[in-house]
Amino acid sequence: MIKKIRQVLIIDFGSQYTQLIARKCRELAYSCEIVTVEDAKERFFHGRLPRAVILSGGPQSIYEDNENYNFLFQNEKMPILGICYGMQLLGHYFKGTVQKGKTFEYGRALIFFLQDKFRFANLPQTLDVWMSHADHVATISDELEVVLKSSSGIVAGIRHKSRPILGLQFHPEVHHSQYGREIIEYFLKEMAHLQKDWSADTIYLEIVEQINAIKGKKVLCAFSGGVDSLVAAKLVAQVDPSNLFCFFVDHGLLRPQDYSHIKILMEQSGLNINIIDAKKLFFDKLALVGDPETKRKIIGSTFIDVFQEKVVQFEKEHGIKFDLLLQGTLYSDVIESKSPHGKGGKSVTIKSHHNVGGLPDRMNIKLLEPLREIFKDEVRALGKRLELPKRWIYRHPFPGPGIGIRVMGPISEERVAIVQQSDQIVLEELEKFQLYDNVWQAFTVFLPVKTVGVKGDGRAYEEVVCLRIVNSVDGMTANWPDLPYNFLQTVSSRITNEVSGVTRVVYDITSKPPGTIEWE
Repeated sequence: MIKKIRQVLIIDFGSQYTQLIARKCRELAYSCEIVTVEDAKERFFHGRLPRAVILSGGPQSIYEDNENYNFLFQNEKMPILGICYGMQLLGHYFKGTVQKGKTFEYGRALIFFLQDKFRFANLPQTLDVWMSHADHVATISDELEVVLKSSSGIVAGIRHKSRPILGLQFHPEVHHSQYGREIIEYFLKEMAHLQKDWSADTIYLEIVEQINAIKGKKVLCAFSGGVDSLVAAKLVAQVDPSNLFCFFVDHGLLRPQDYSHIKILMEQSGLNINIIDAKKLFFDKLALVGDPETKRKIIGSTFIDVFQEKVVQFEKEHGIKFDLLLQGTLYSDVIESKSPHGKGGKSVTIKSHHNVGGLPDRMNIKLLEPLREIFKDEVRALGKRLELPKRWIYRHPFPGPGIGIRVMGPISEERVAIVQQSDQIVLEELEKFQLYDNVWQAFTVFLPVKTVGVKGDGRAYEEVVCLRIVNSVDGMTANWPDLPYNFLQTVSSRITNEVSGVTRVVYDITSKPPGTIEWE
């Protein structure tokens, strides 16, 4: 997206929840931007100040961080919200003490206001919130006051007595935190005195402005058929359809529903979609490979090789040269691969994404990522604006490496087939029970564990399939849903009866965090 001036600068200290802070700000209709500490320092040095600052959490301790953050606090009129590590920075700067935690406080916690006069936004006296920290503010200076404590006695909230500064040890941006939205709105509206300036129209107009700027250039789209690449392609196509070419790499790690969906898109979307059949090459490369990160890297690098070879061939055959590579990259793709915008921040890599980087360097082509700074729900809002069918917009997310990260251990065609058949059963039963639109994502995982079973009065020693179904708002956190027993029973019965070689079905009831949605 074209860079506009944003009211709120969110400084990323490495929290996996940083994107959720931005999402909450935008839900409340306030524009924001996430930057690294280095970016923030440069902006402050050149006088390009935001109207408010939010300091994210992070995995480090102030005792291990030797950087000087004084520049953040020297403007006495700047509204600042410090979250988790951000609050510890506030406490430390204002001459308090931060105690190194001996244990990790993680998950739900009760906090309460110390006095009624400290309560804001008509919140109740006690709140159920989400904690994720080890260190904590132990004492504060006379400039600050403690407004919230946790039931374990930890300081949960501080504020400055004369400046618009608020610190929170918990994470109001996380869906699990009660009244988190209201708390962030209190800071933006009552402390920072900001005006609402963000909407679906804002997103659309900025993206169209960006795409208009490249009209007439040949655009190559790495097309997956998911809502992200589909919306990105349709946005470009509505401006300059004749110069957009979509290439879909079939790596053989797709579900039956994906093949039928691509066929429908070829017939009904109006997009120029080219299919690259590379199934054999991918299976050959992945043979005997069990490590999840190695699998992701092989799938990603092979994707690049196949994609580049096909594109070079296409350019020669048609006498054209592509100027831009269009990708449906989202915020969540970037934050889980590396720091925001790839500028070397402090966030920890959870897993690599094969659609972030790689191709431009190999192909000497510039990236076009119009969705890079927006979230999945904002992408779907754009899809609605483009009048795409609901089923296209609300398809469950599917990872780029596909079933490759849903087969635990080495990949084989037989194992992939088990997941494909199991997934199709899950899809059919979700639709039959009218549950598809009630869950965020549903899939099966092949577990490299054999168990004893009984089939037809005989002993069976066969494979295990895990059923993974979650609900989520943004993919950053997730919970498993309470599904009808007869649905689960039907799915289990069908898989063990219809999928050859499967004796047992288990149901994963792990939330994210501590788990991830995918198993690898």
